[in-house]
Amino acid sequence: MMATPMNESEMQNELKELRADILKMITEAGSGHPGGSLSAVDIIMALYSGEMEYRANEPKWDDRDRFVLSKGHGVPALYAVMANKGFFPRGDLLSLRKMGSKLQGHPANAILDGIEASTGSLGQGLSVAHGMAIAAKLNAKSGRREFRVYCMLGDGEIQEGQVWEAAMSAPHLKLDNLTAIIDWNKAQIDGLVEDVMALGDLEAKWQSFGWHTIRIDGHDIPAIRDALKGARENTSAPTVIIADTIKGKGVSFMESNLVGWHGRAPTHEEMIQAVEEVSA
Repeated sequence: MMATPMNESEMQNELKELRADILKMITEAGSGHPGGSLSAVDIIMALYSGEMEYRANEPKWDDRDRFVLSKGHGVPALYAVMANKGFFPRGDLLSLRKMGSKLQGHPANAILDGIEASTGSLGQGLSVAHGMAIAAKLNAKSGRREFRVYCMLGDGEIQEGQVWEAAMSAPHLKLDNLTAIIDWNKAQIDGLVEDVMALGDLEAKWQSFGWHTIRIDGHDIPAIRDALKGARENTSAPTVIIADTIKGKGVSFMESNLVGWHGRAPTHEEMIQAVEEVSA
């Protein structure tokens, strides 16, 4: 079953809470990746708020839709959403990155139900999602539901060659149940993406491999929902949603220093200011 759809006002209110949770858990841990978590959370929340079919109380339900967070360092965003949707108690969020916690610094599916793939070695998630999409096609031949698979990639991550092997293969195999989502926040750990290794015309690149492409503002809730609906309704090819996002979205001092906040935890004082800003 899908989560109960929320209206835009409800989603905006939830986003305030999710952003605050991200900032609090990374501050408590003393390490983590706030910039890319804040840029990704709108889309992850939209997936779990009426788009994907899943059961929070039965996370291994066979016919669930799958979400693979290939940019695994952004997992605080996923944890915040999962807690809000009832996969585990919200109080567990403050155990992020602590010894013995199920909420490790990168997704670990062996220790937390609801995590579909262990990621963090960048460039591998789309290949994993590709395999899941094939499995869904095989399931459908035996009369089971053909579940959908979503994979979020970072823009720096798609500099990895393995991404493009999967990108070439998916249209060839007609995996129309696969949707890739690029969190195009323009910065990576070594600098601006344009300076490290420019991506050029992303839409043209993916189209040349045979993908259905959609370009959106990754913080515009109606646009996100429309894009996900368009991906679901497209039956001719896999879909890639290229989402223009802002690293550190909602926090003024993070937005003004994209690279600096890729992998640095806020101090307690910075966290208080940041939470005030995202909660306004």
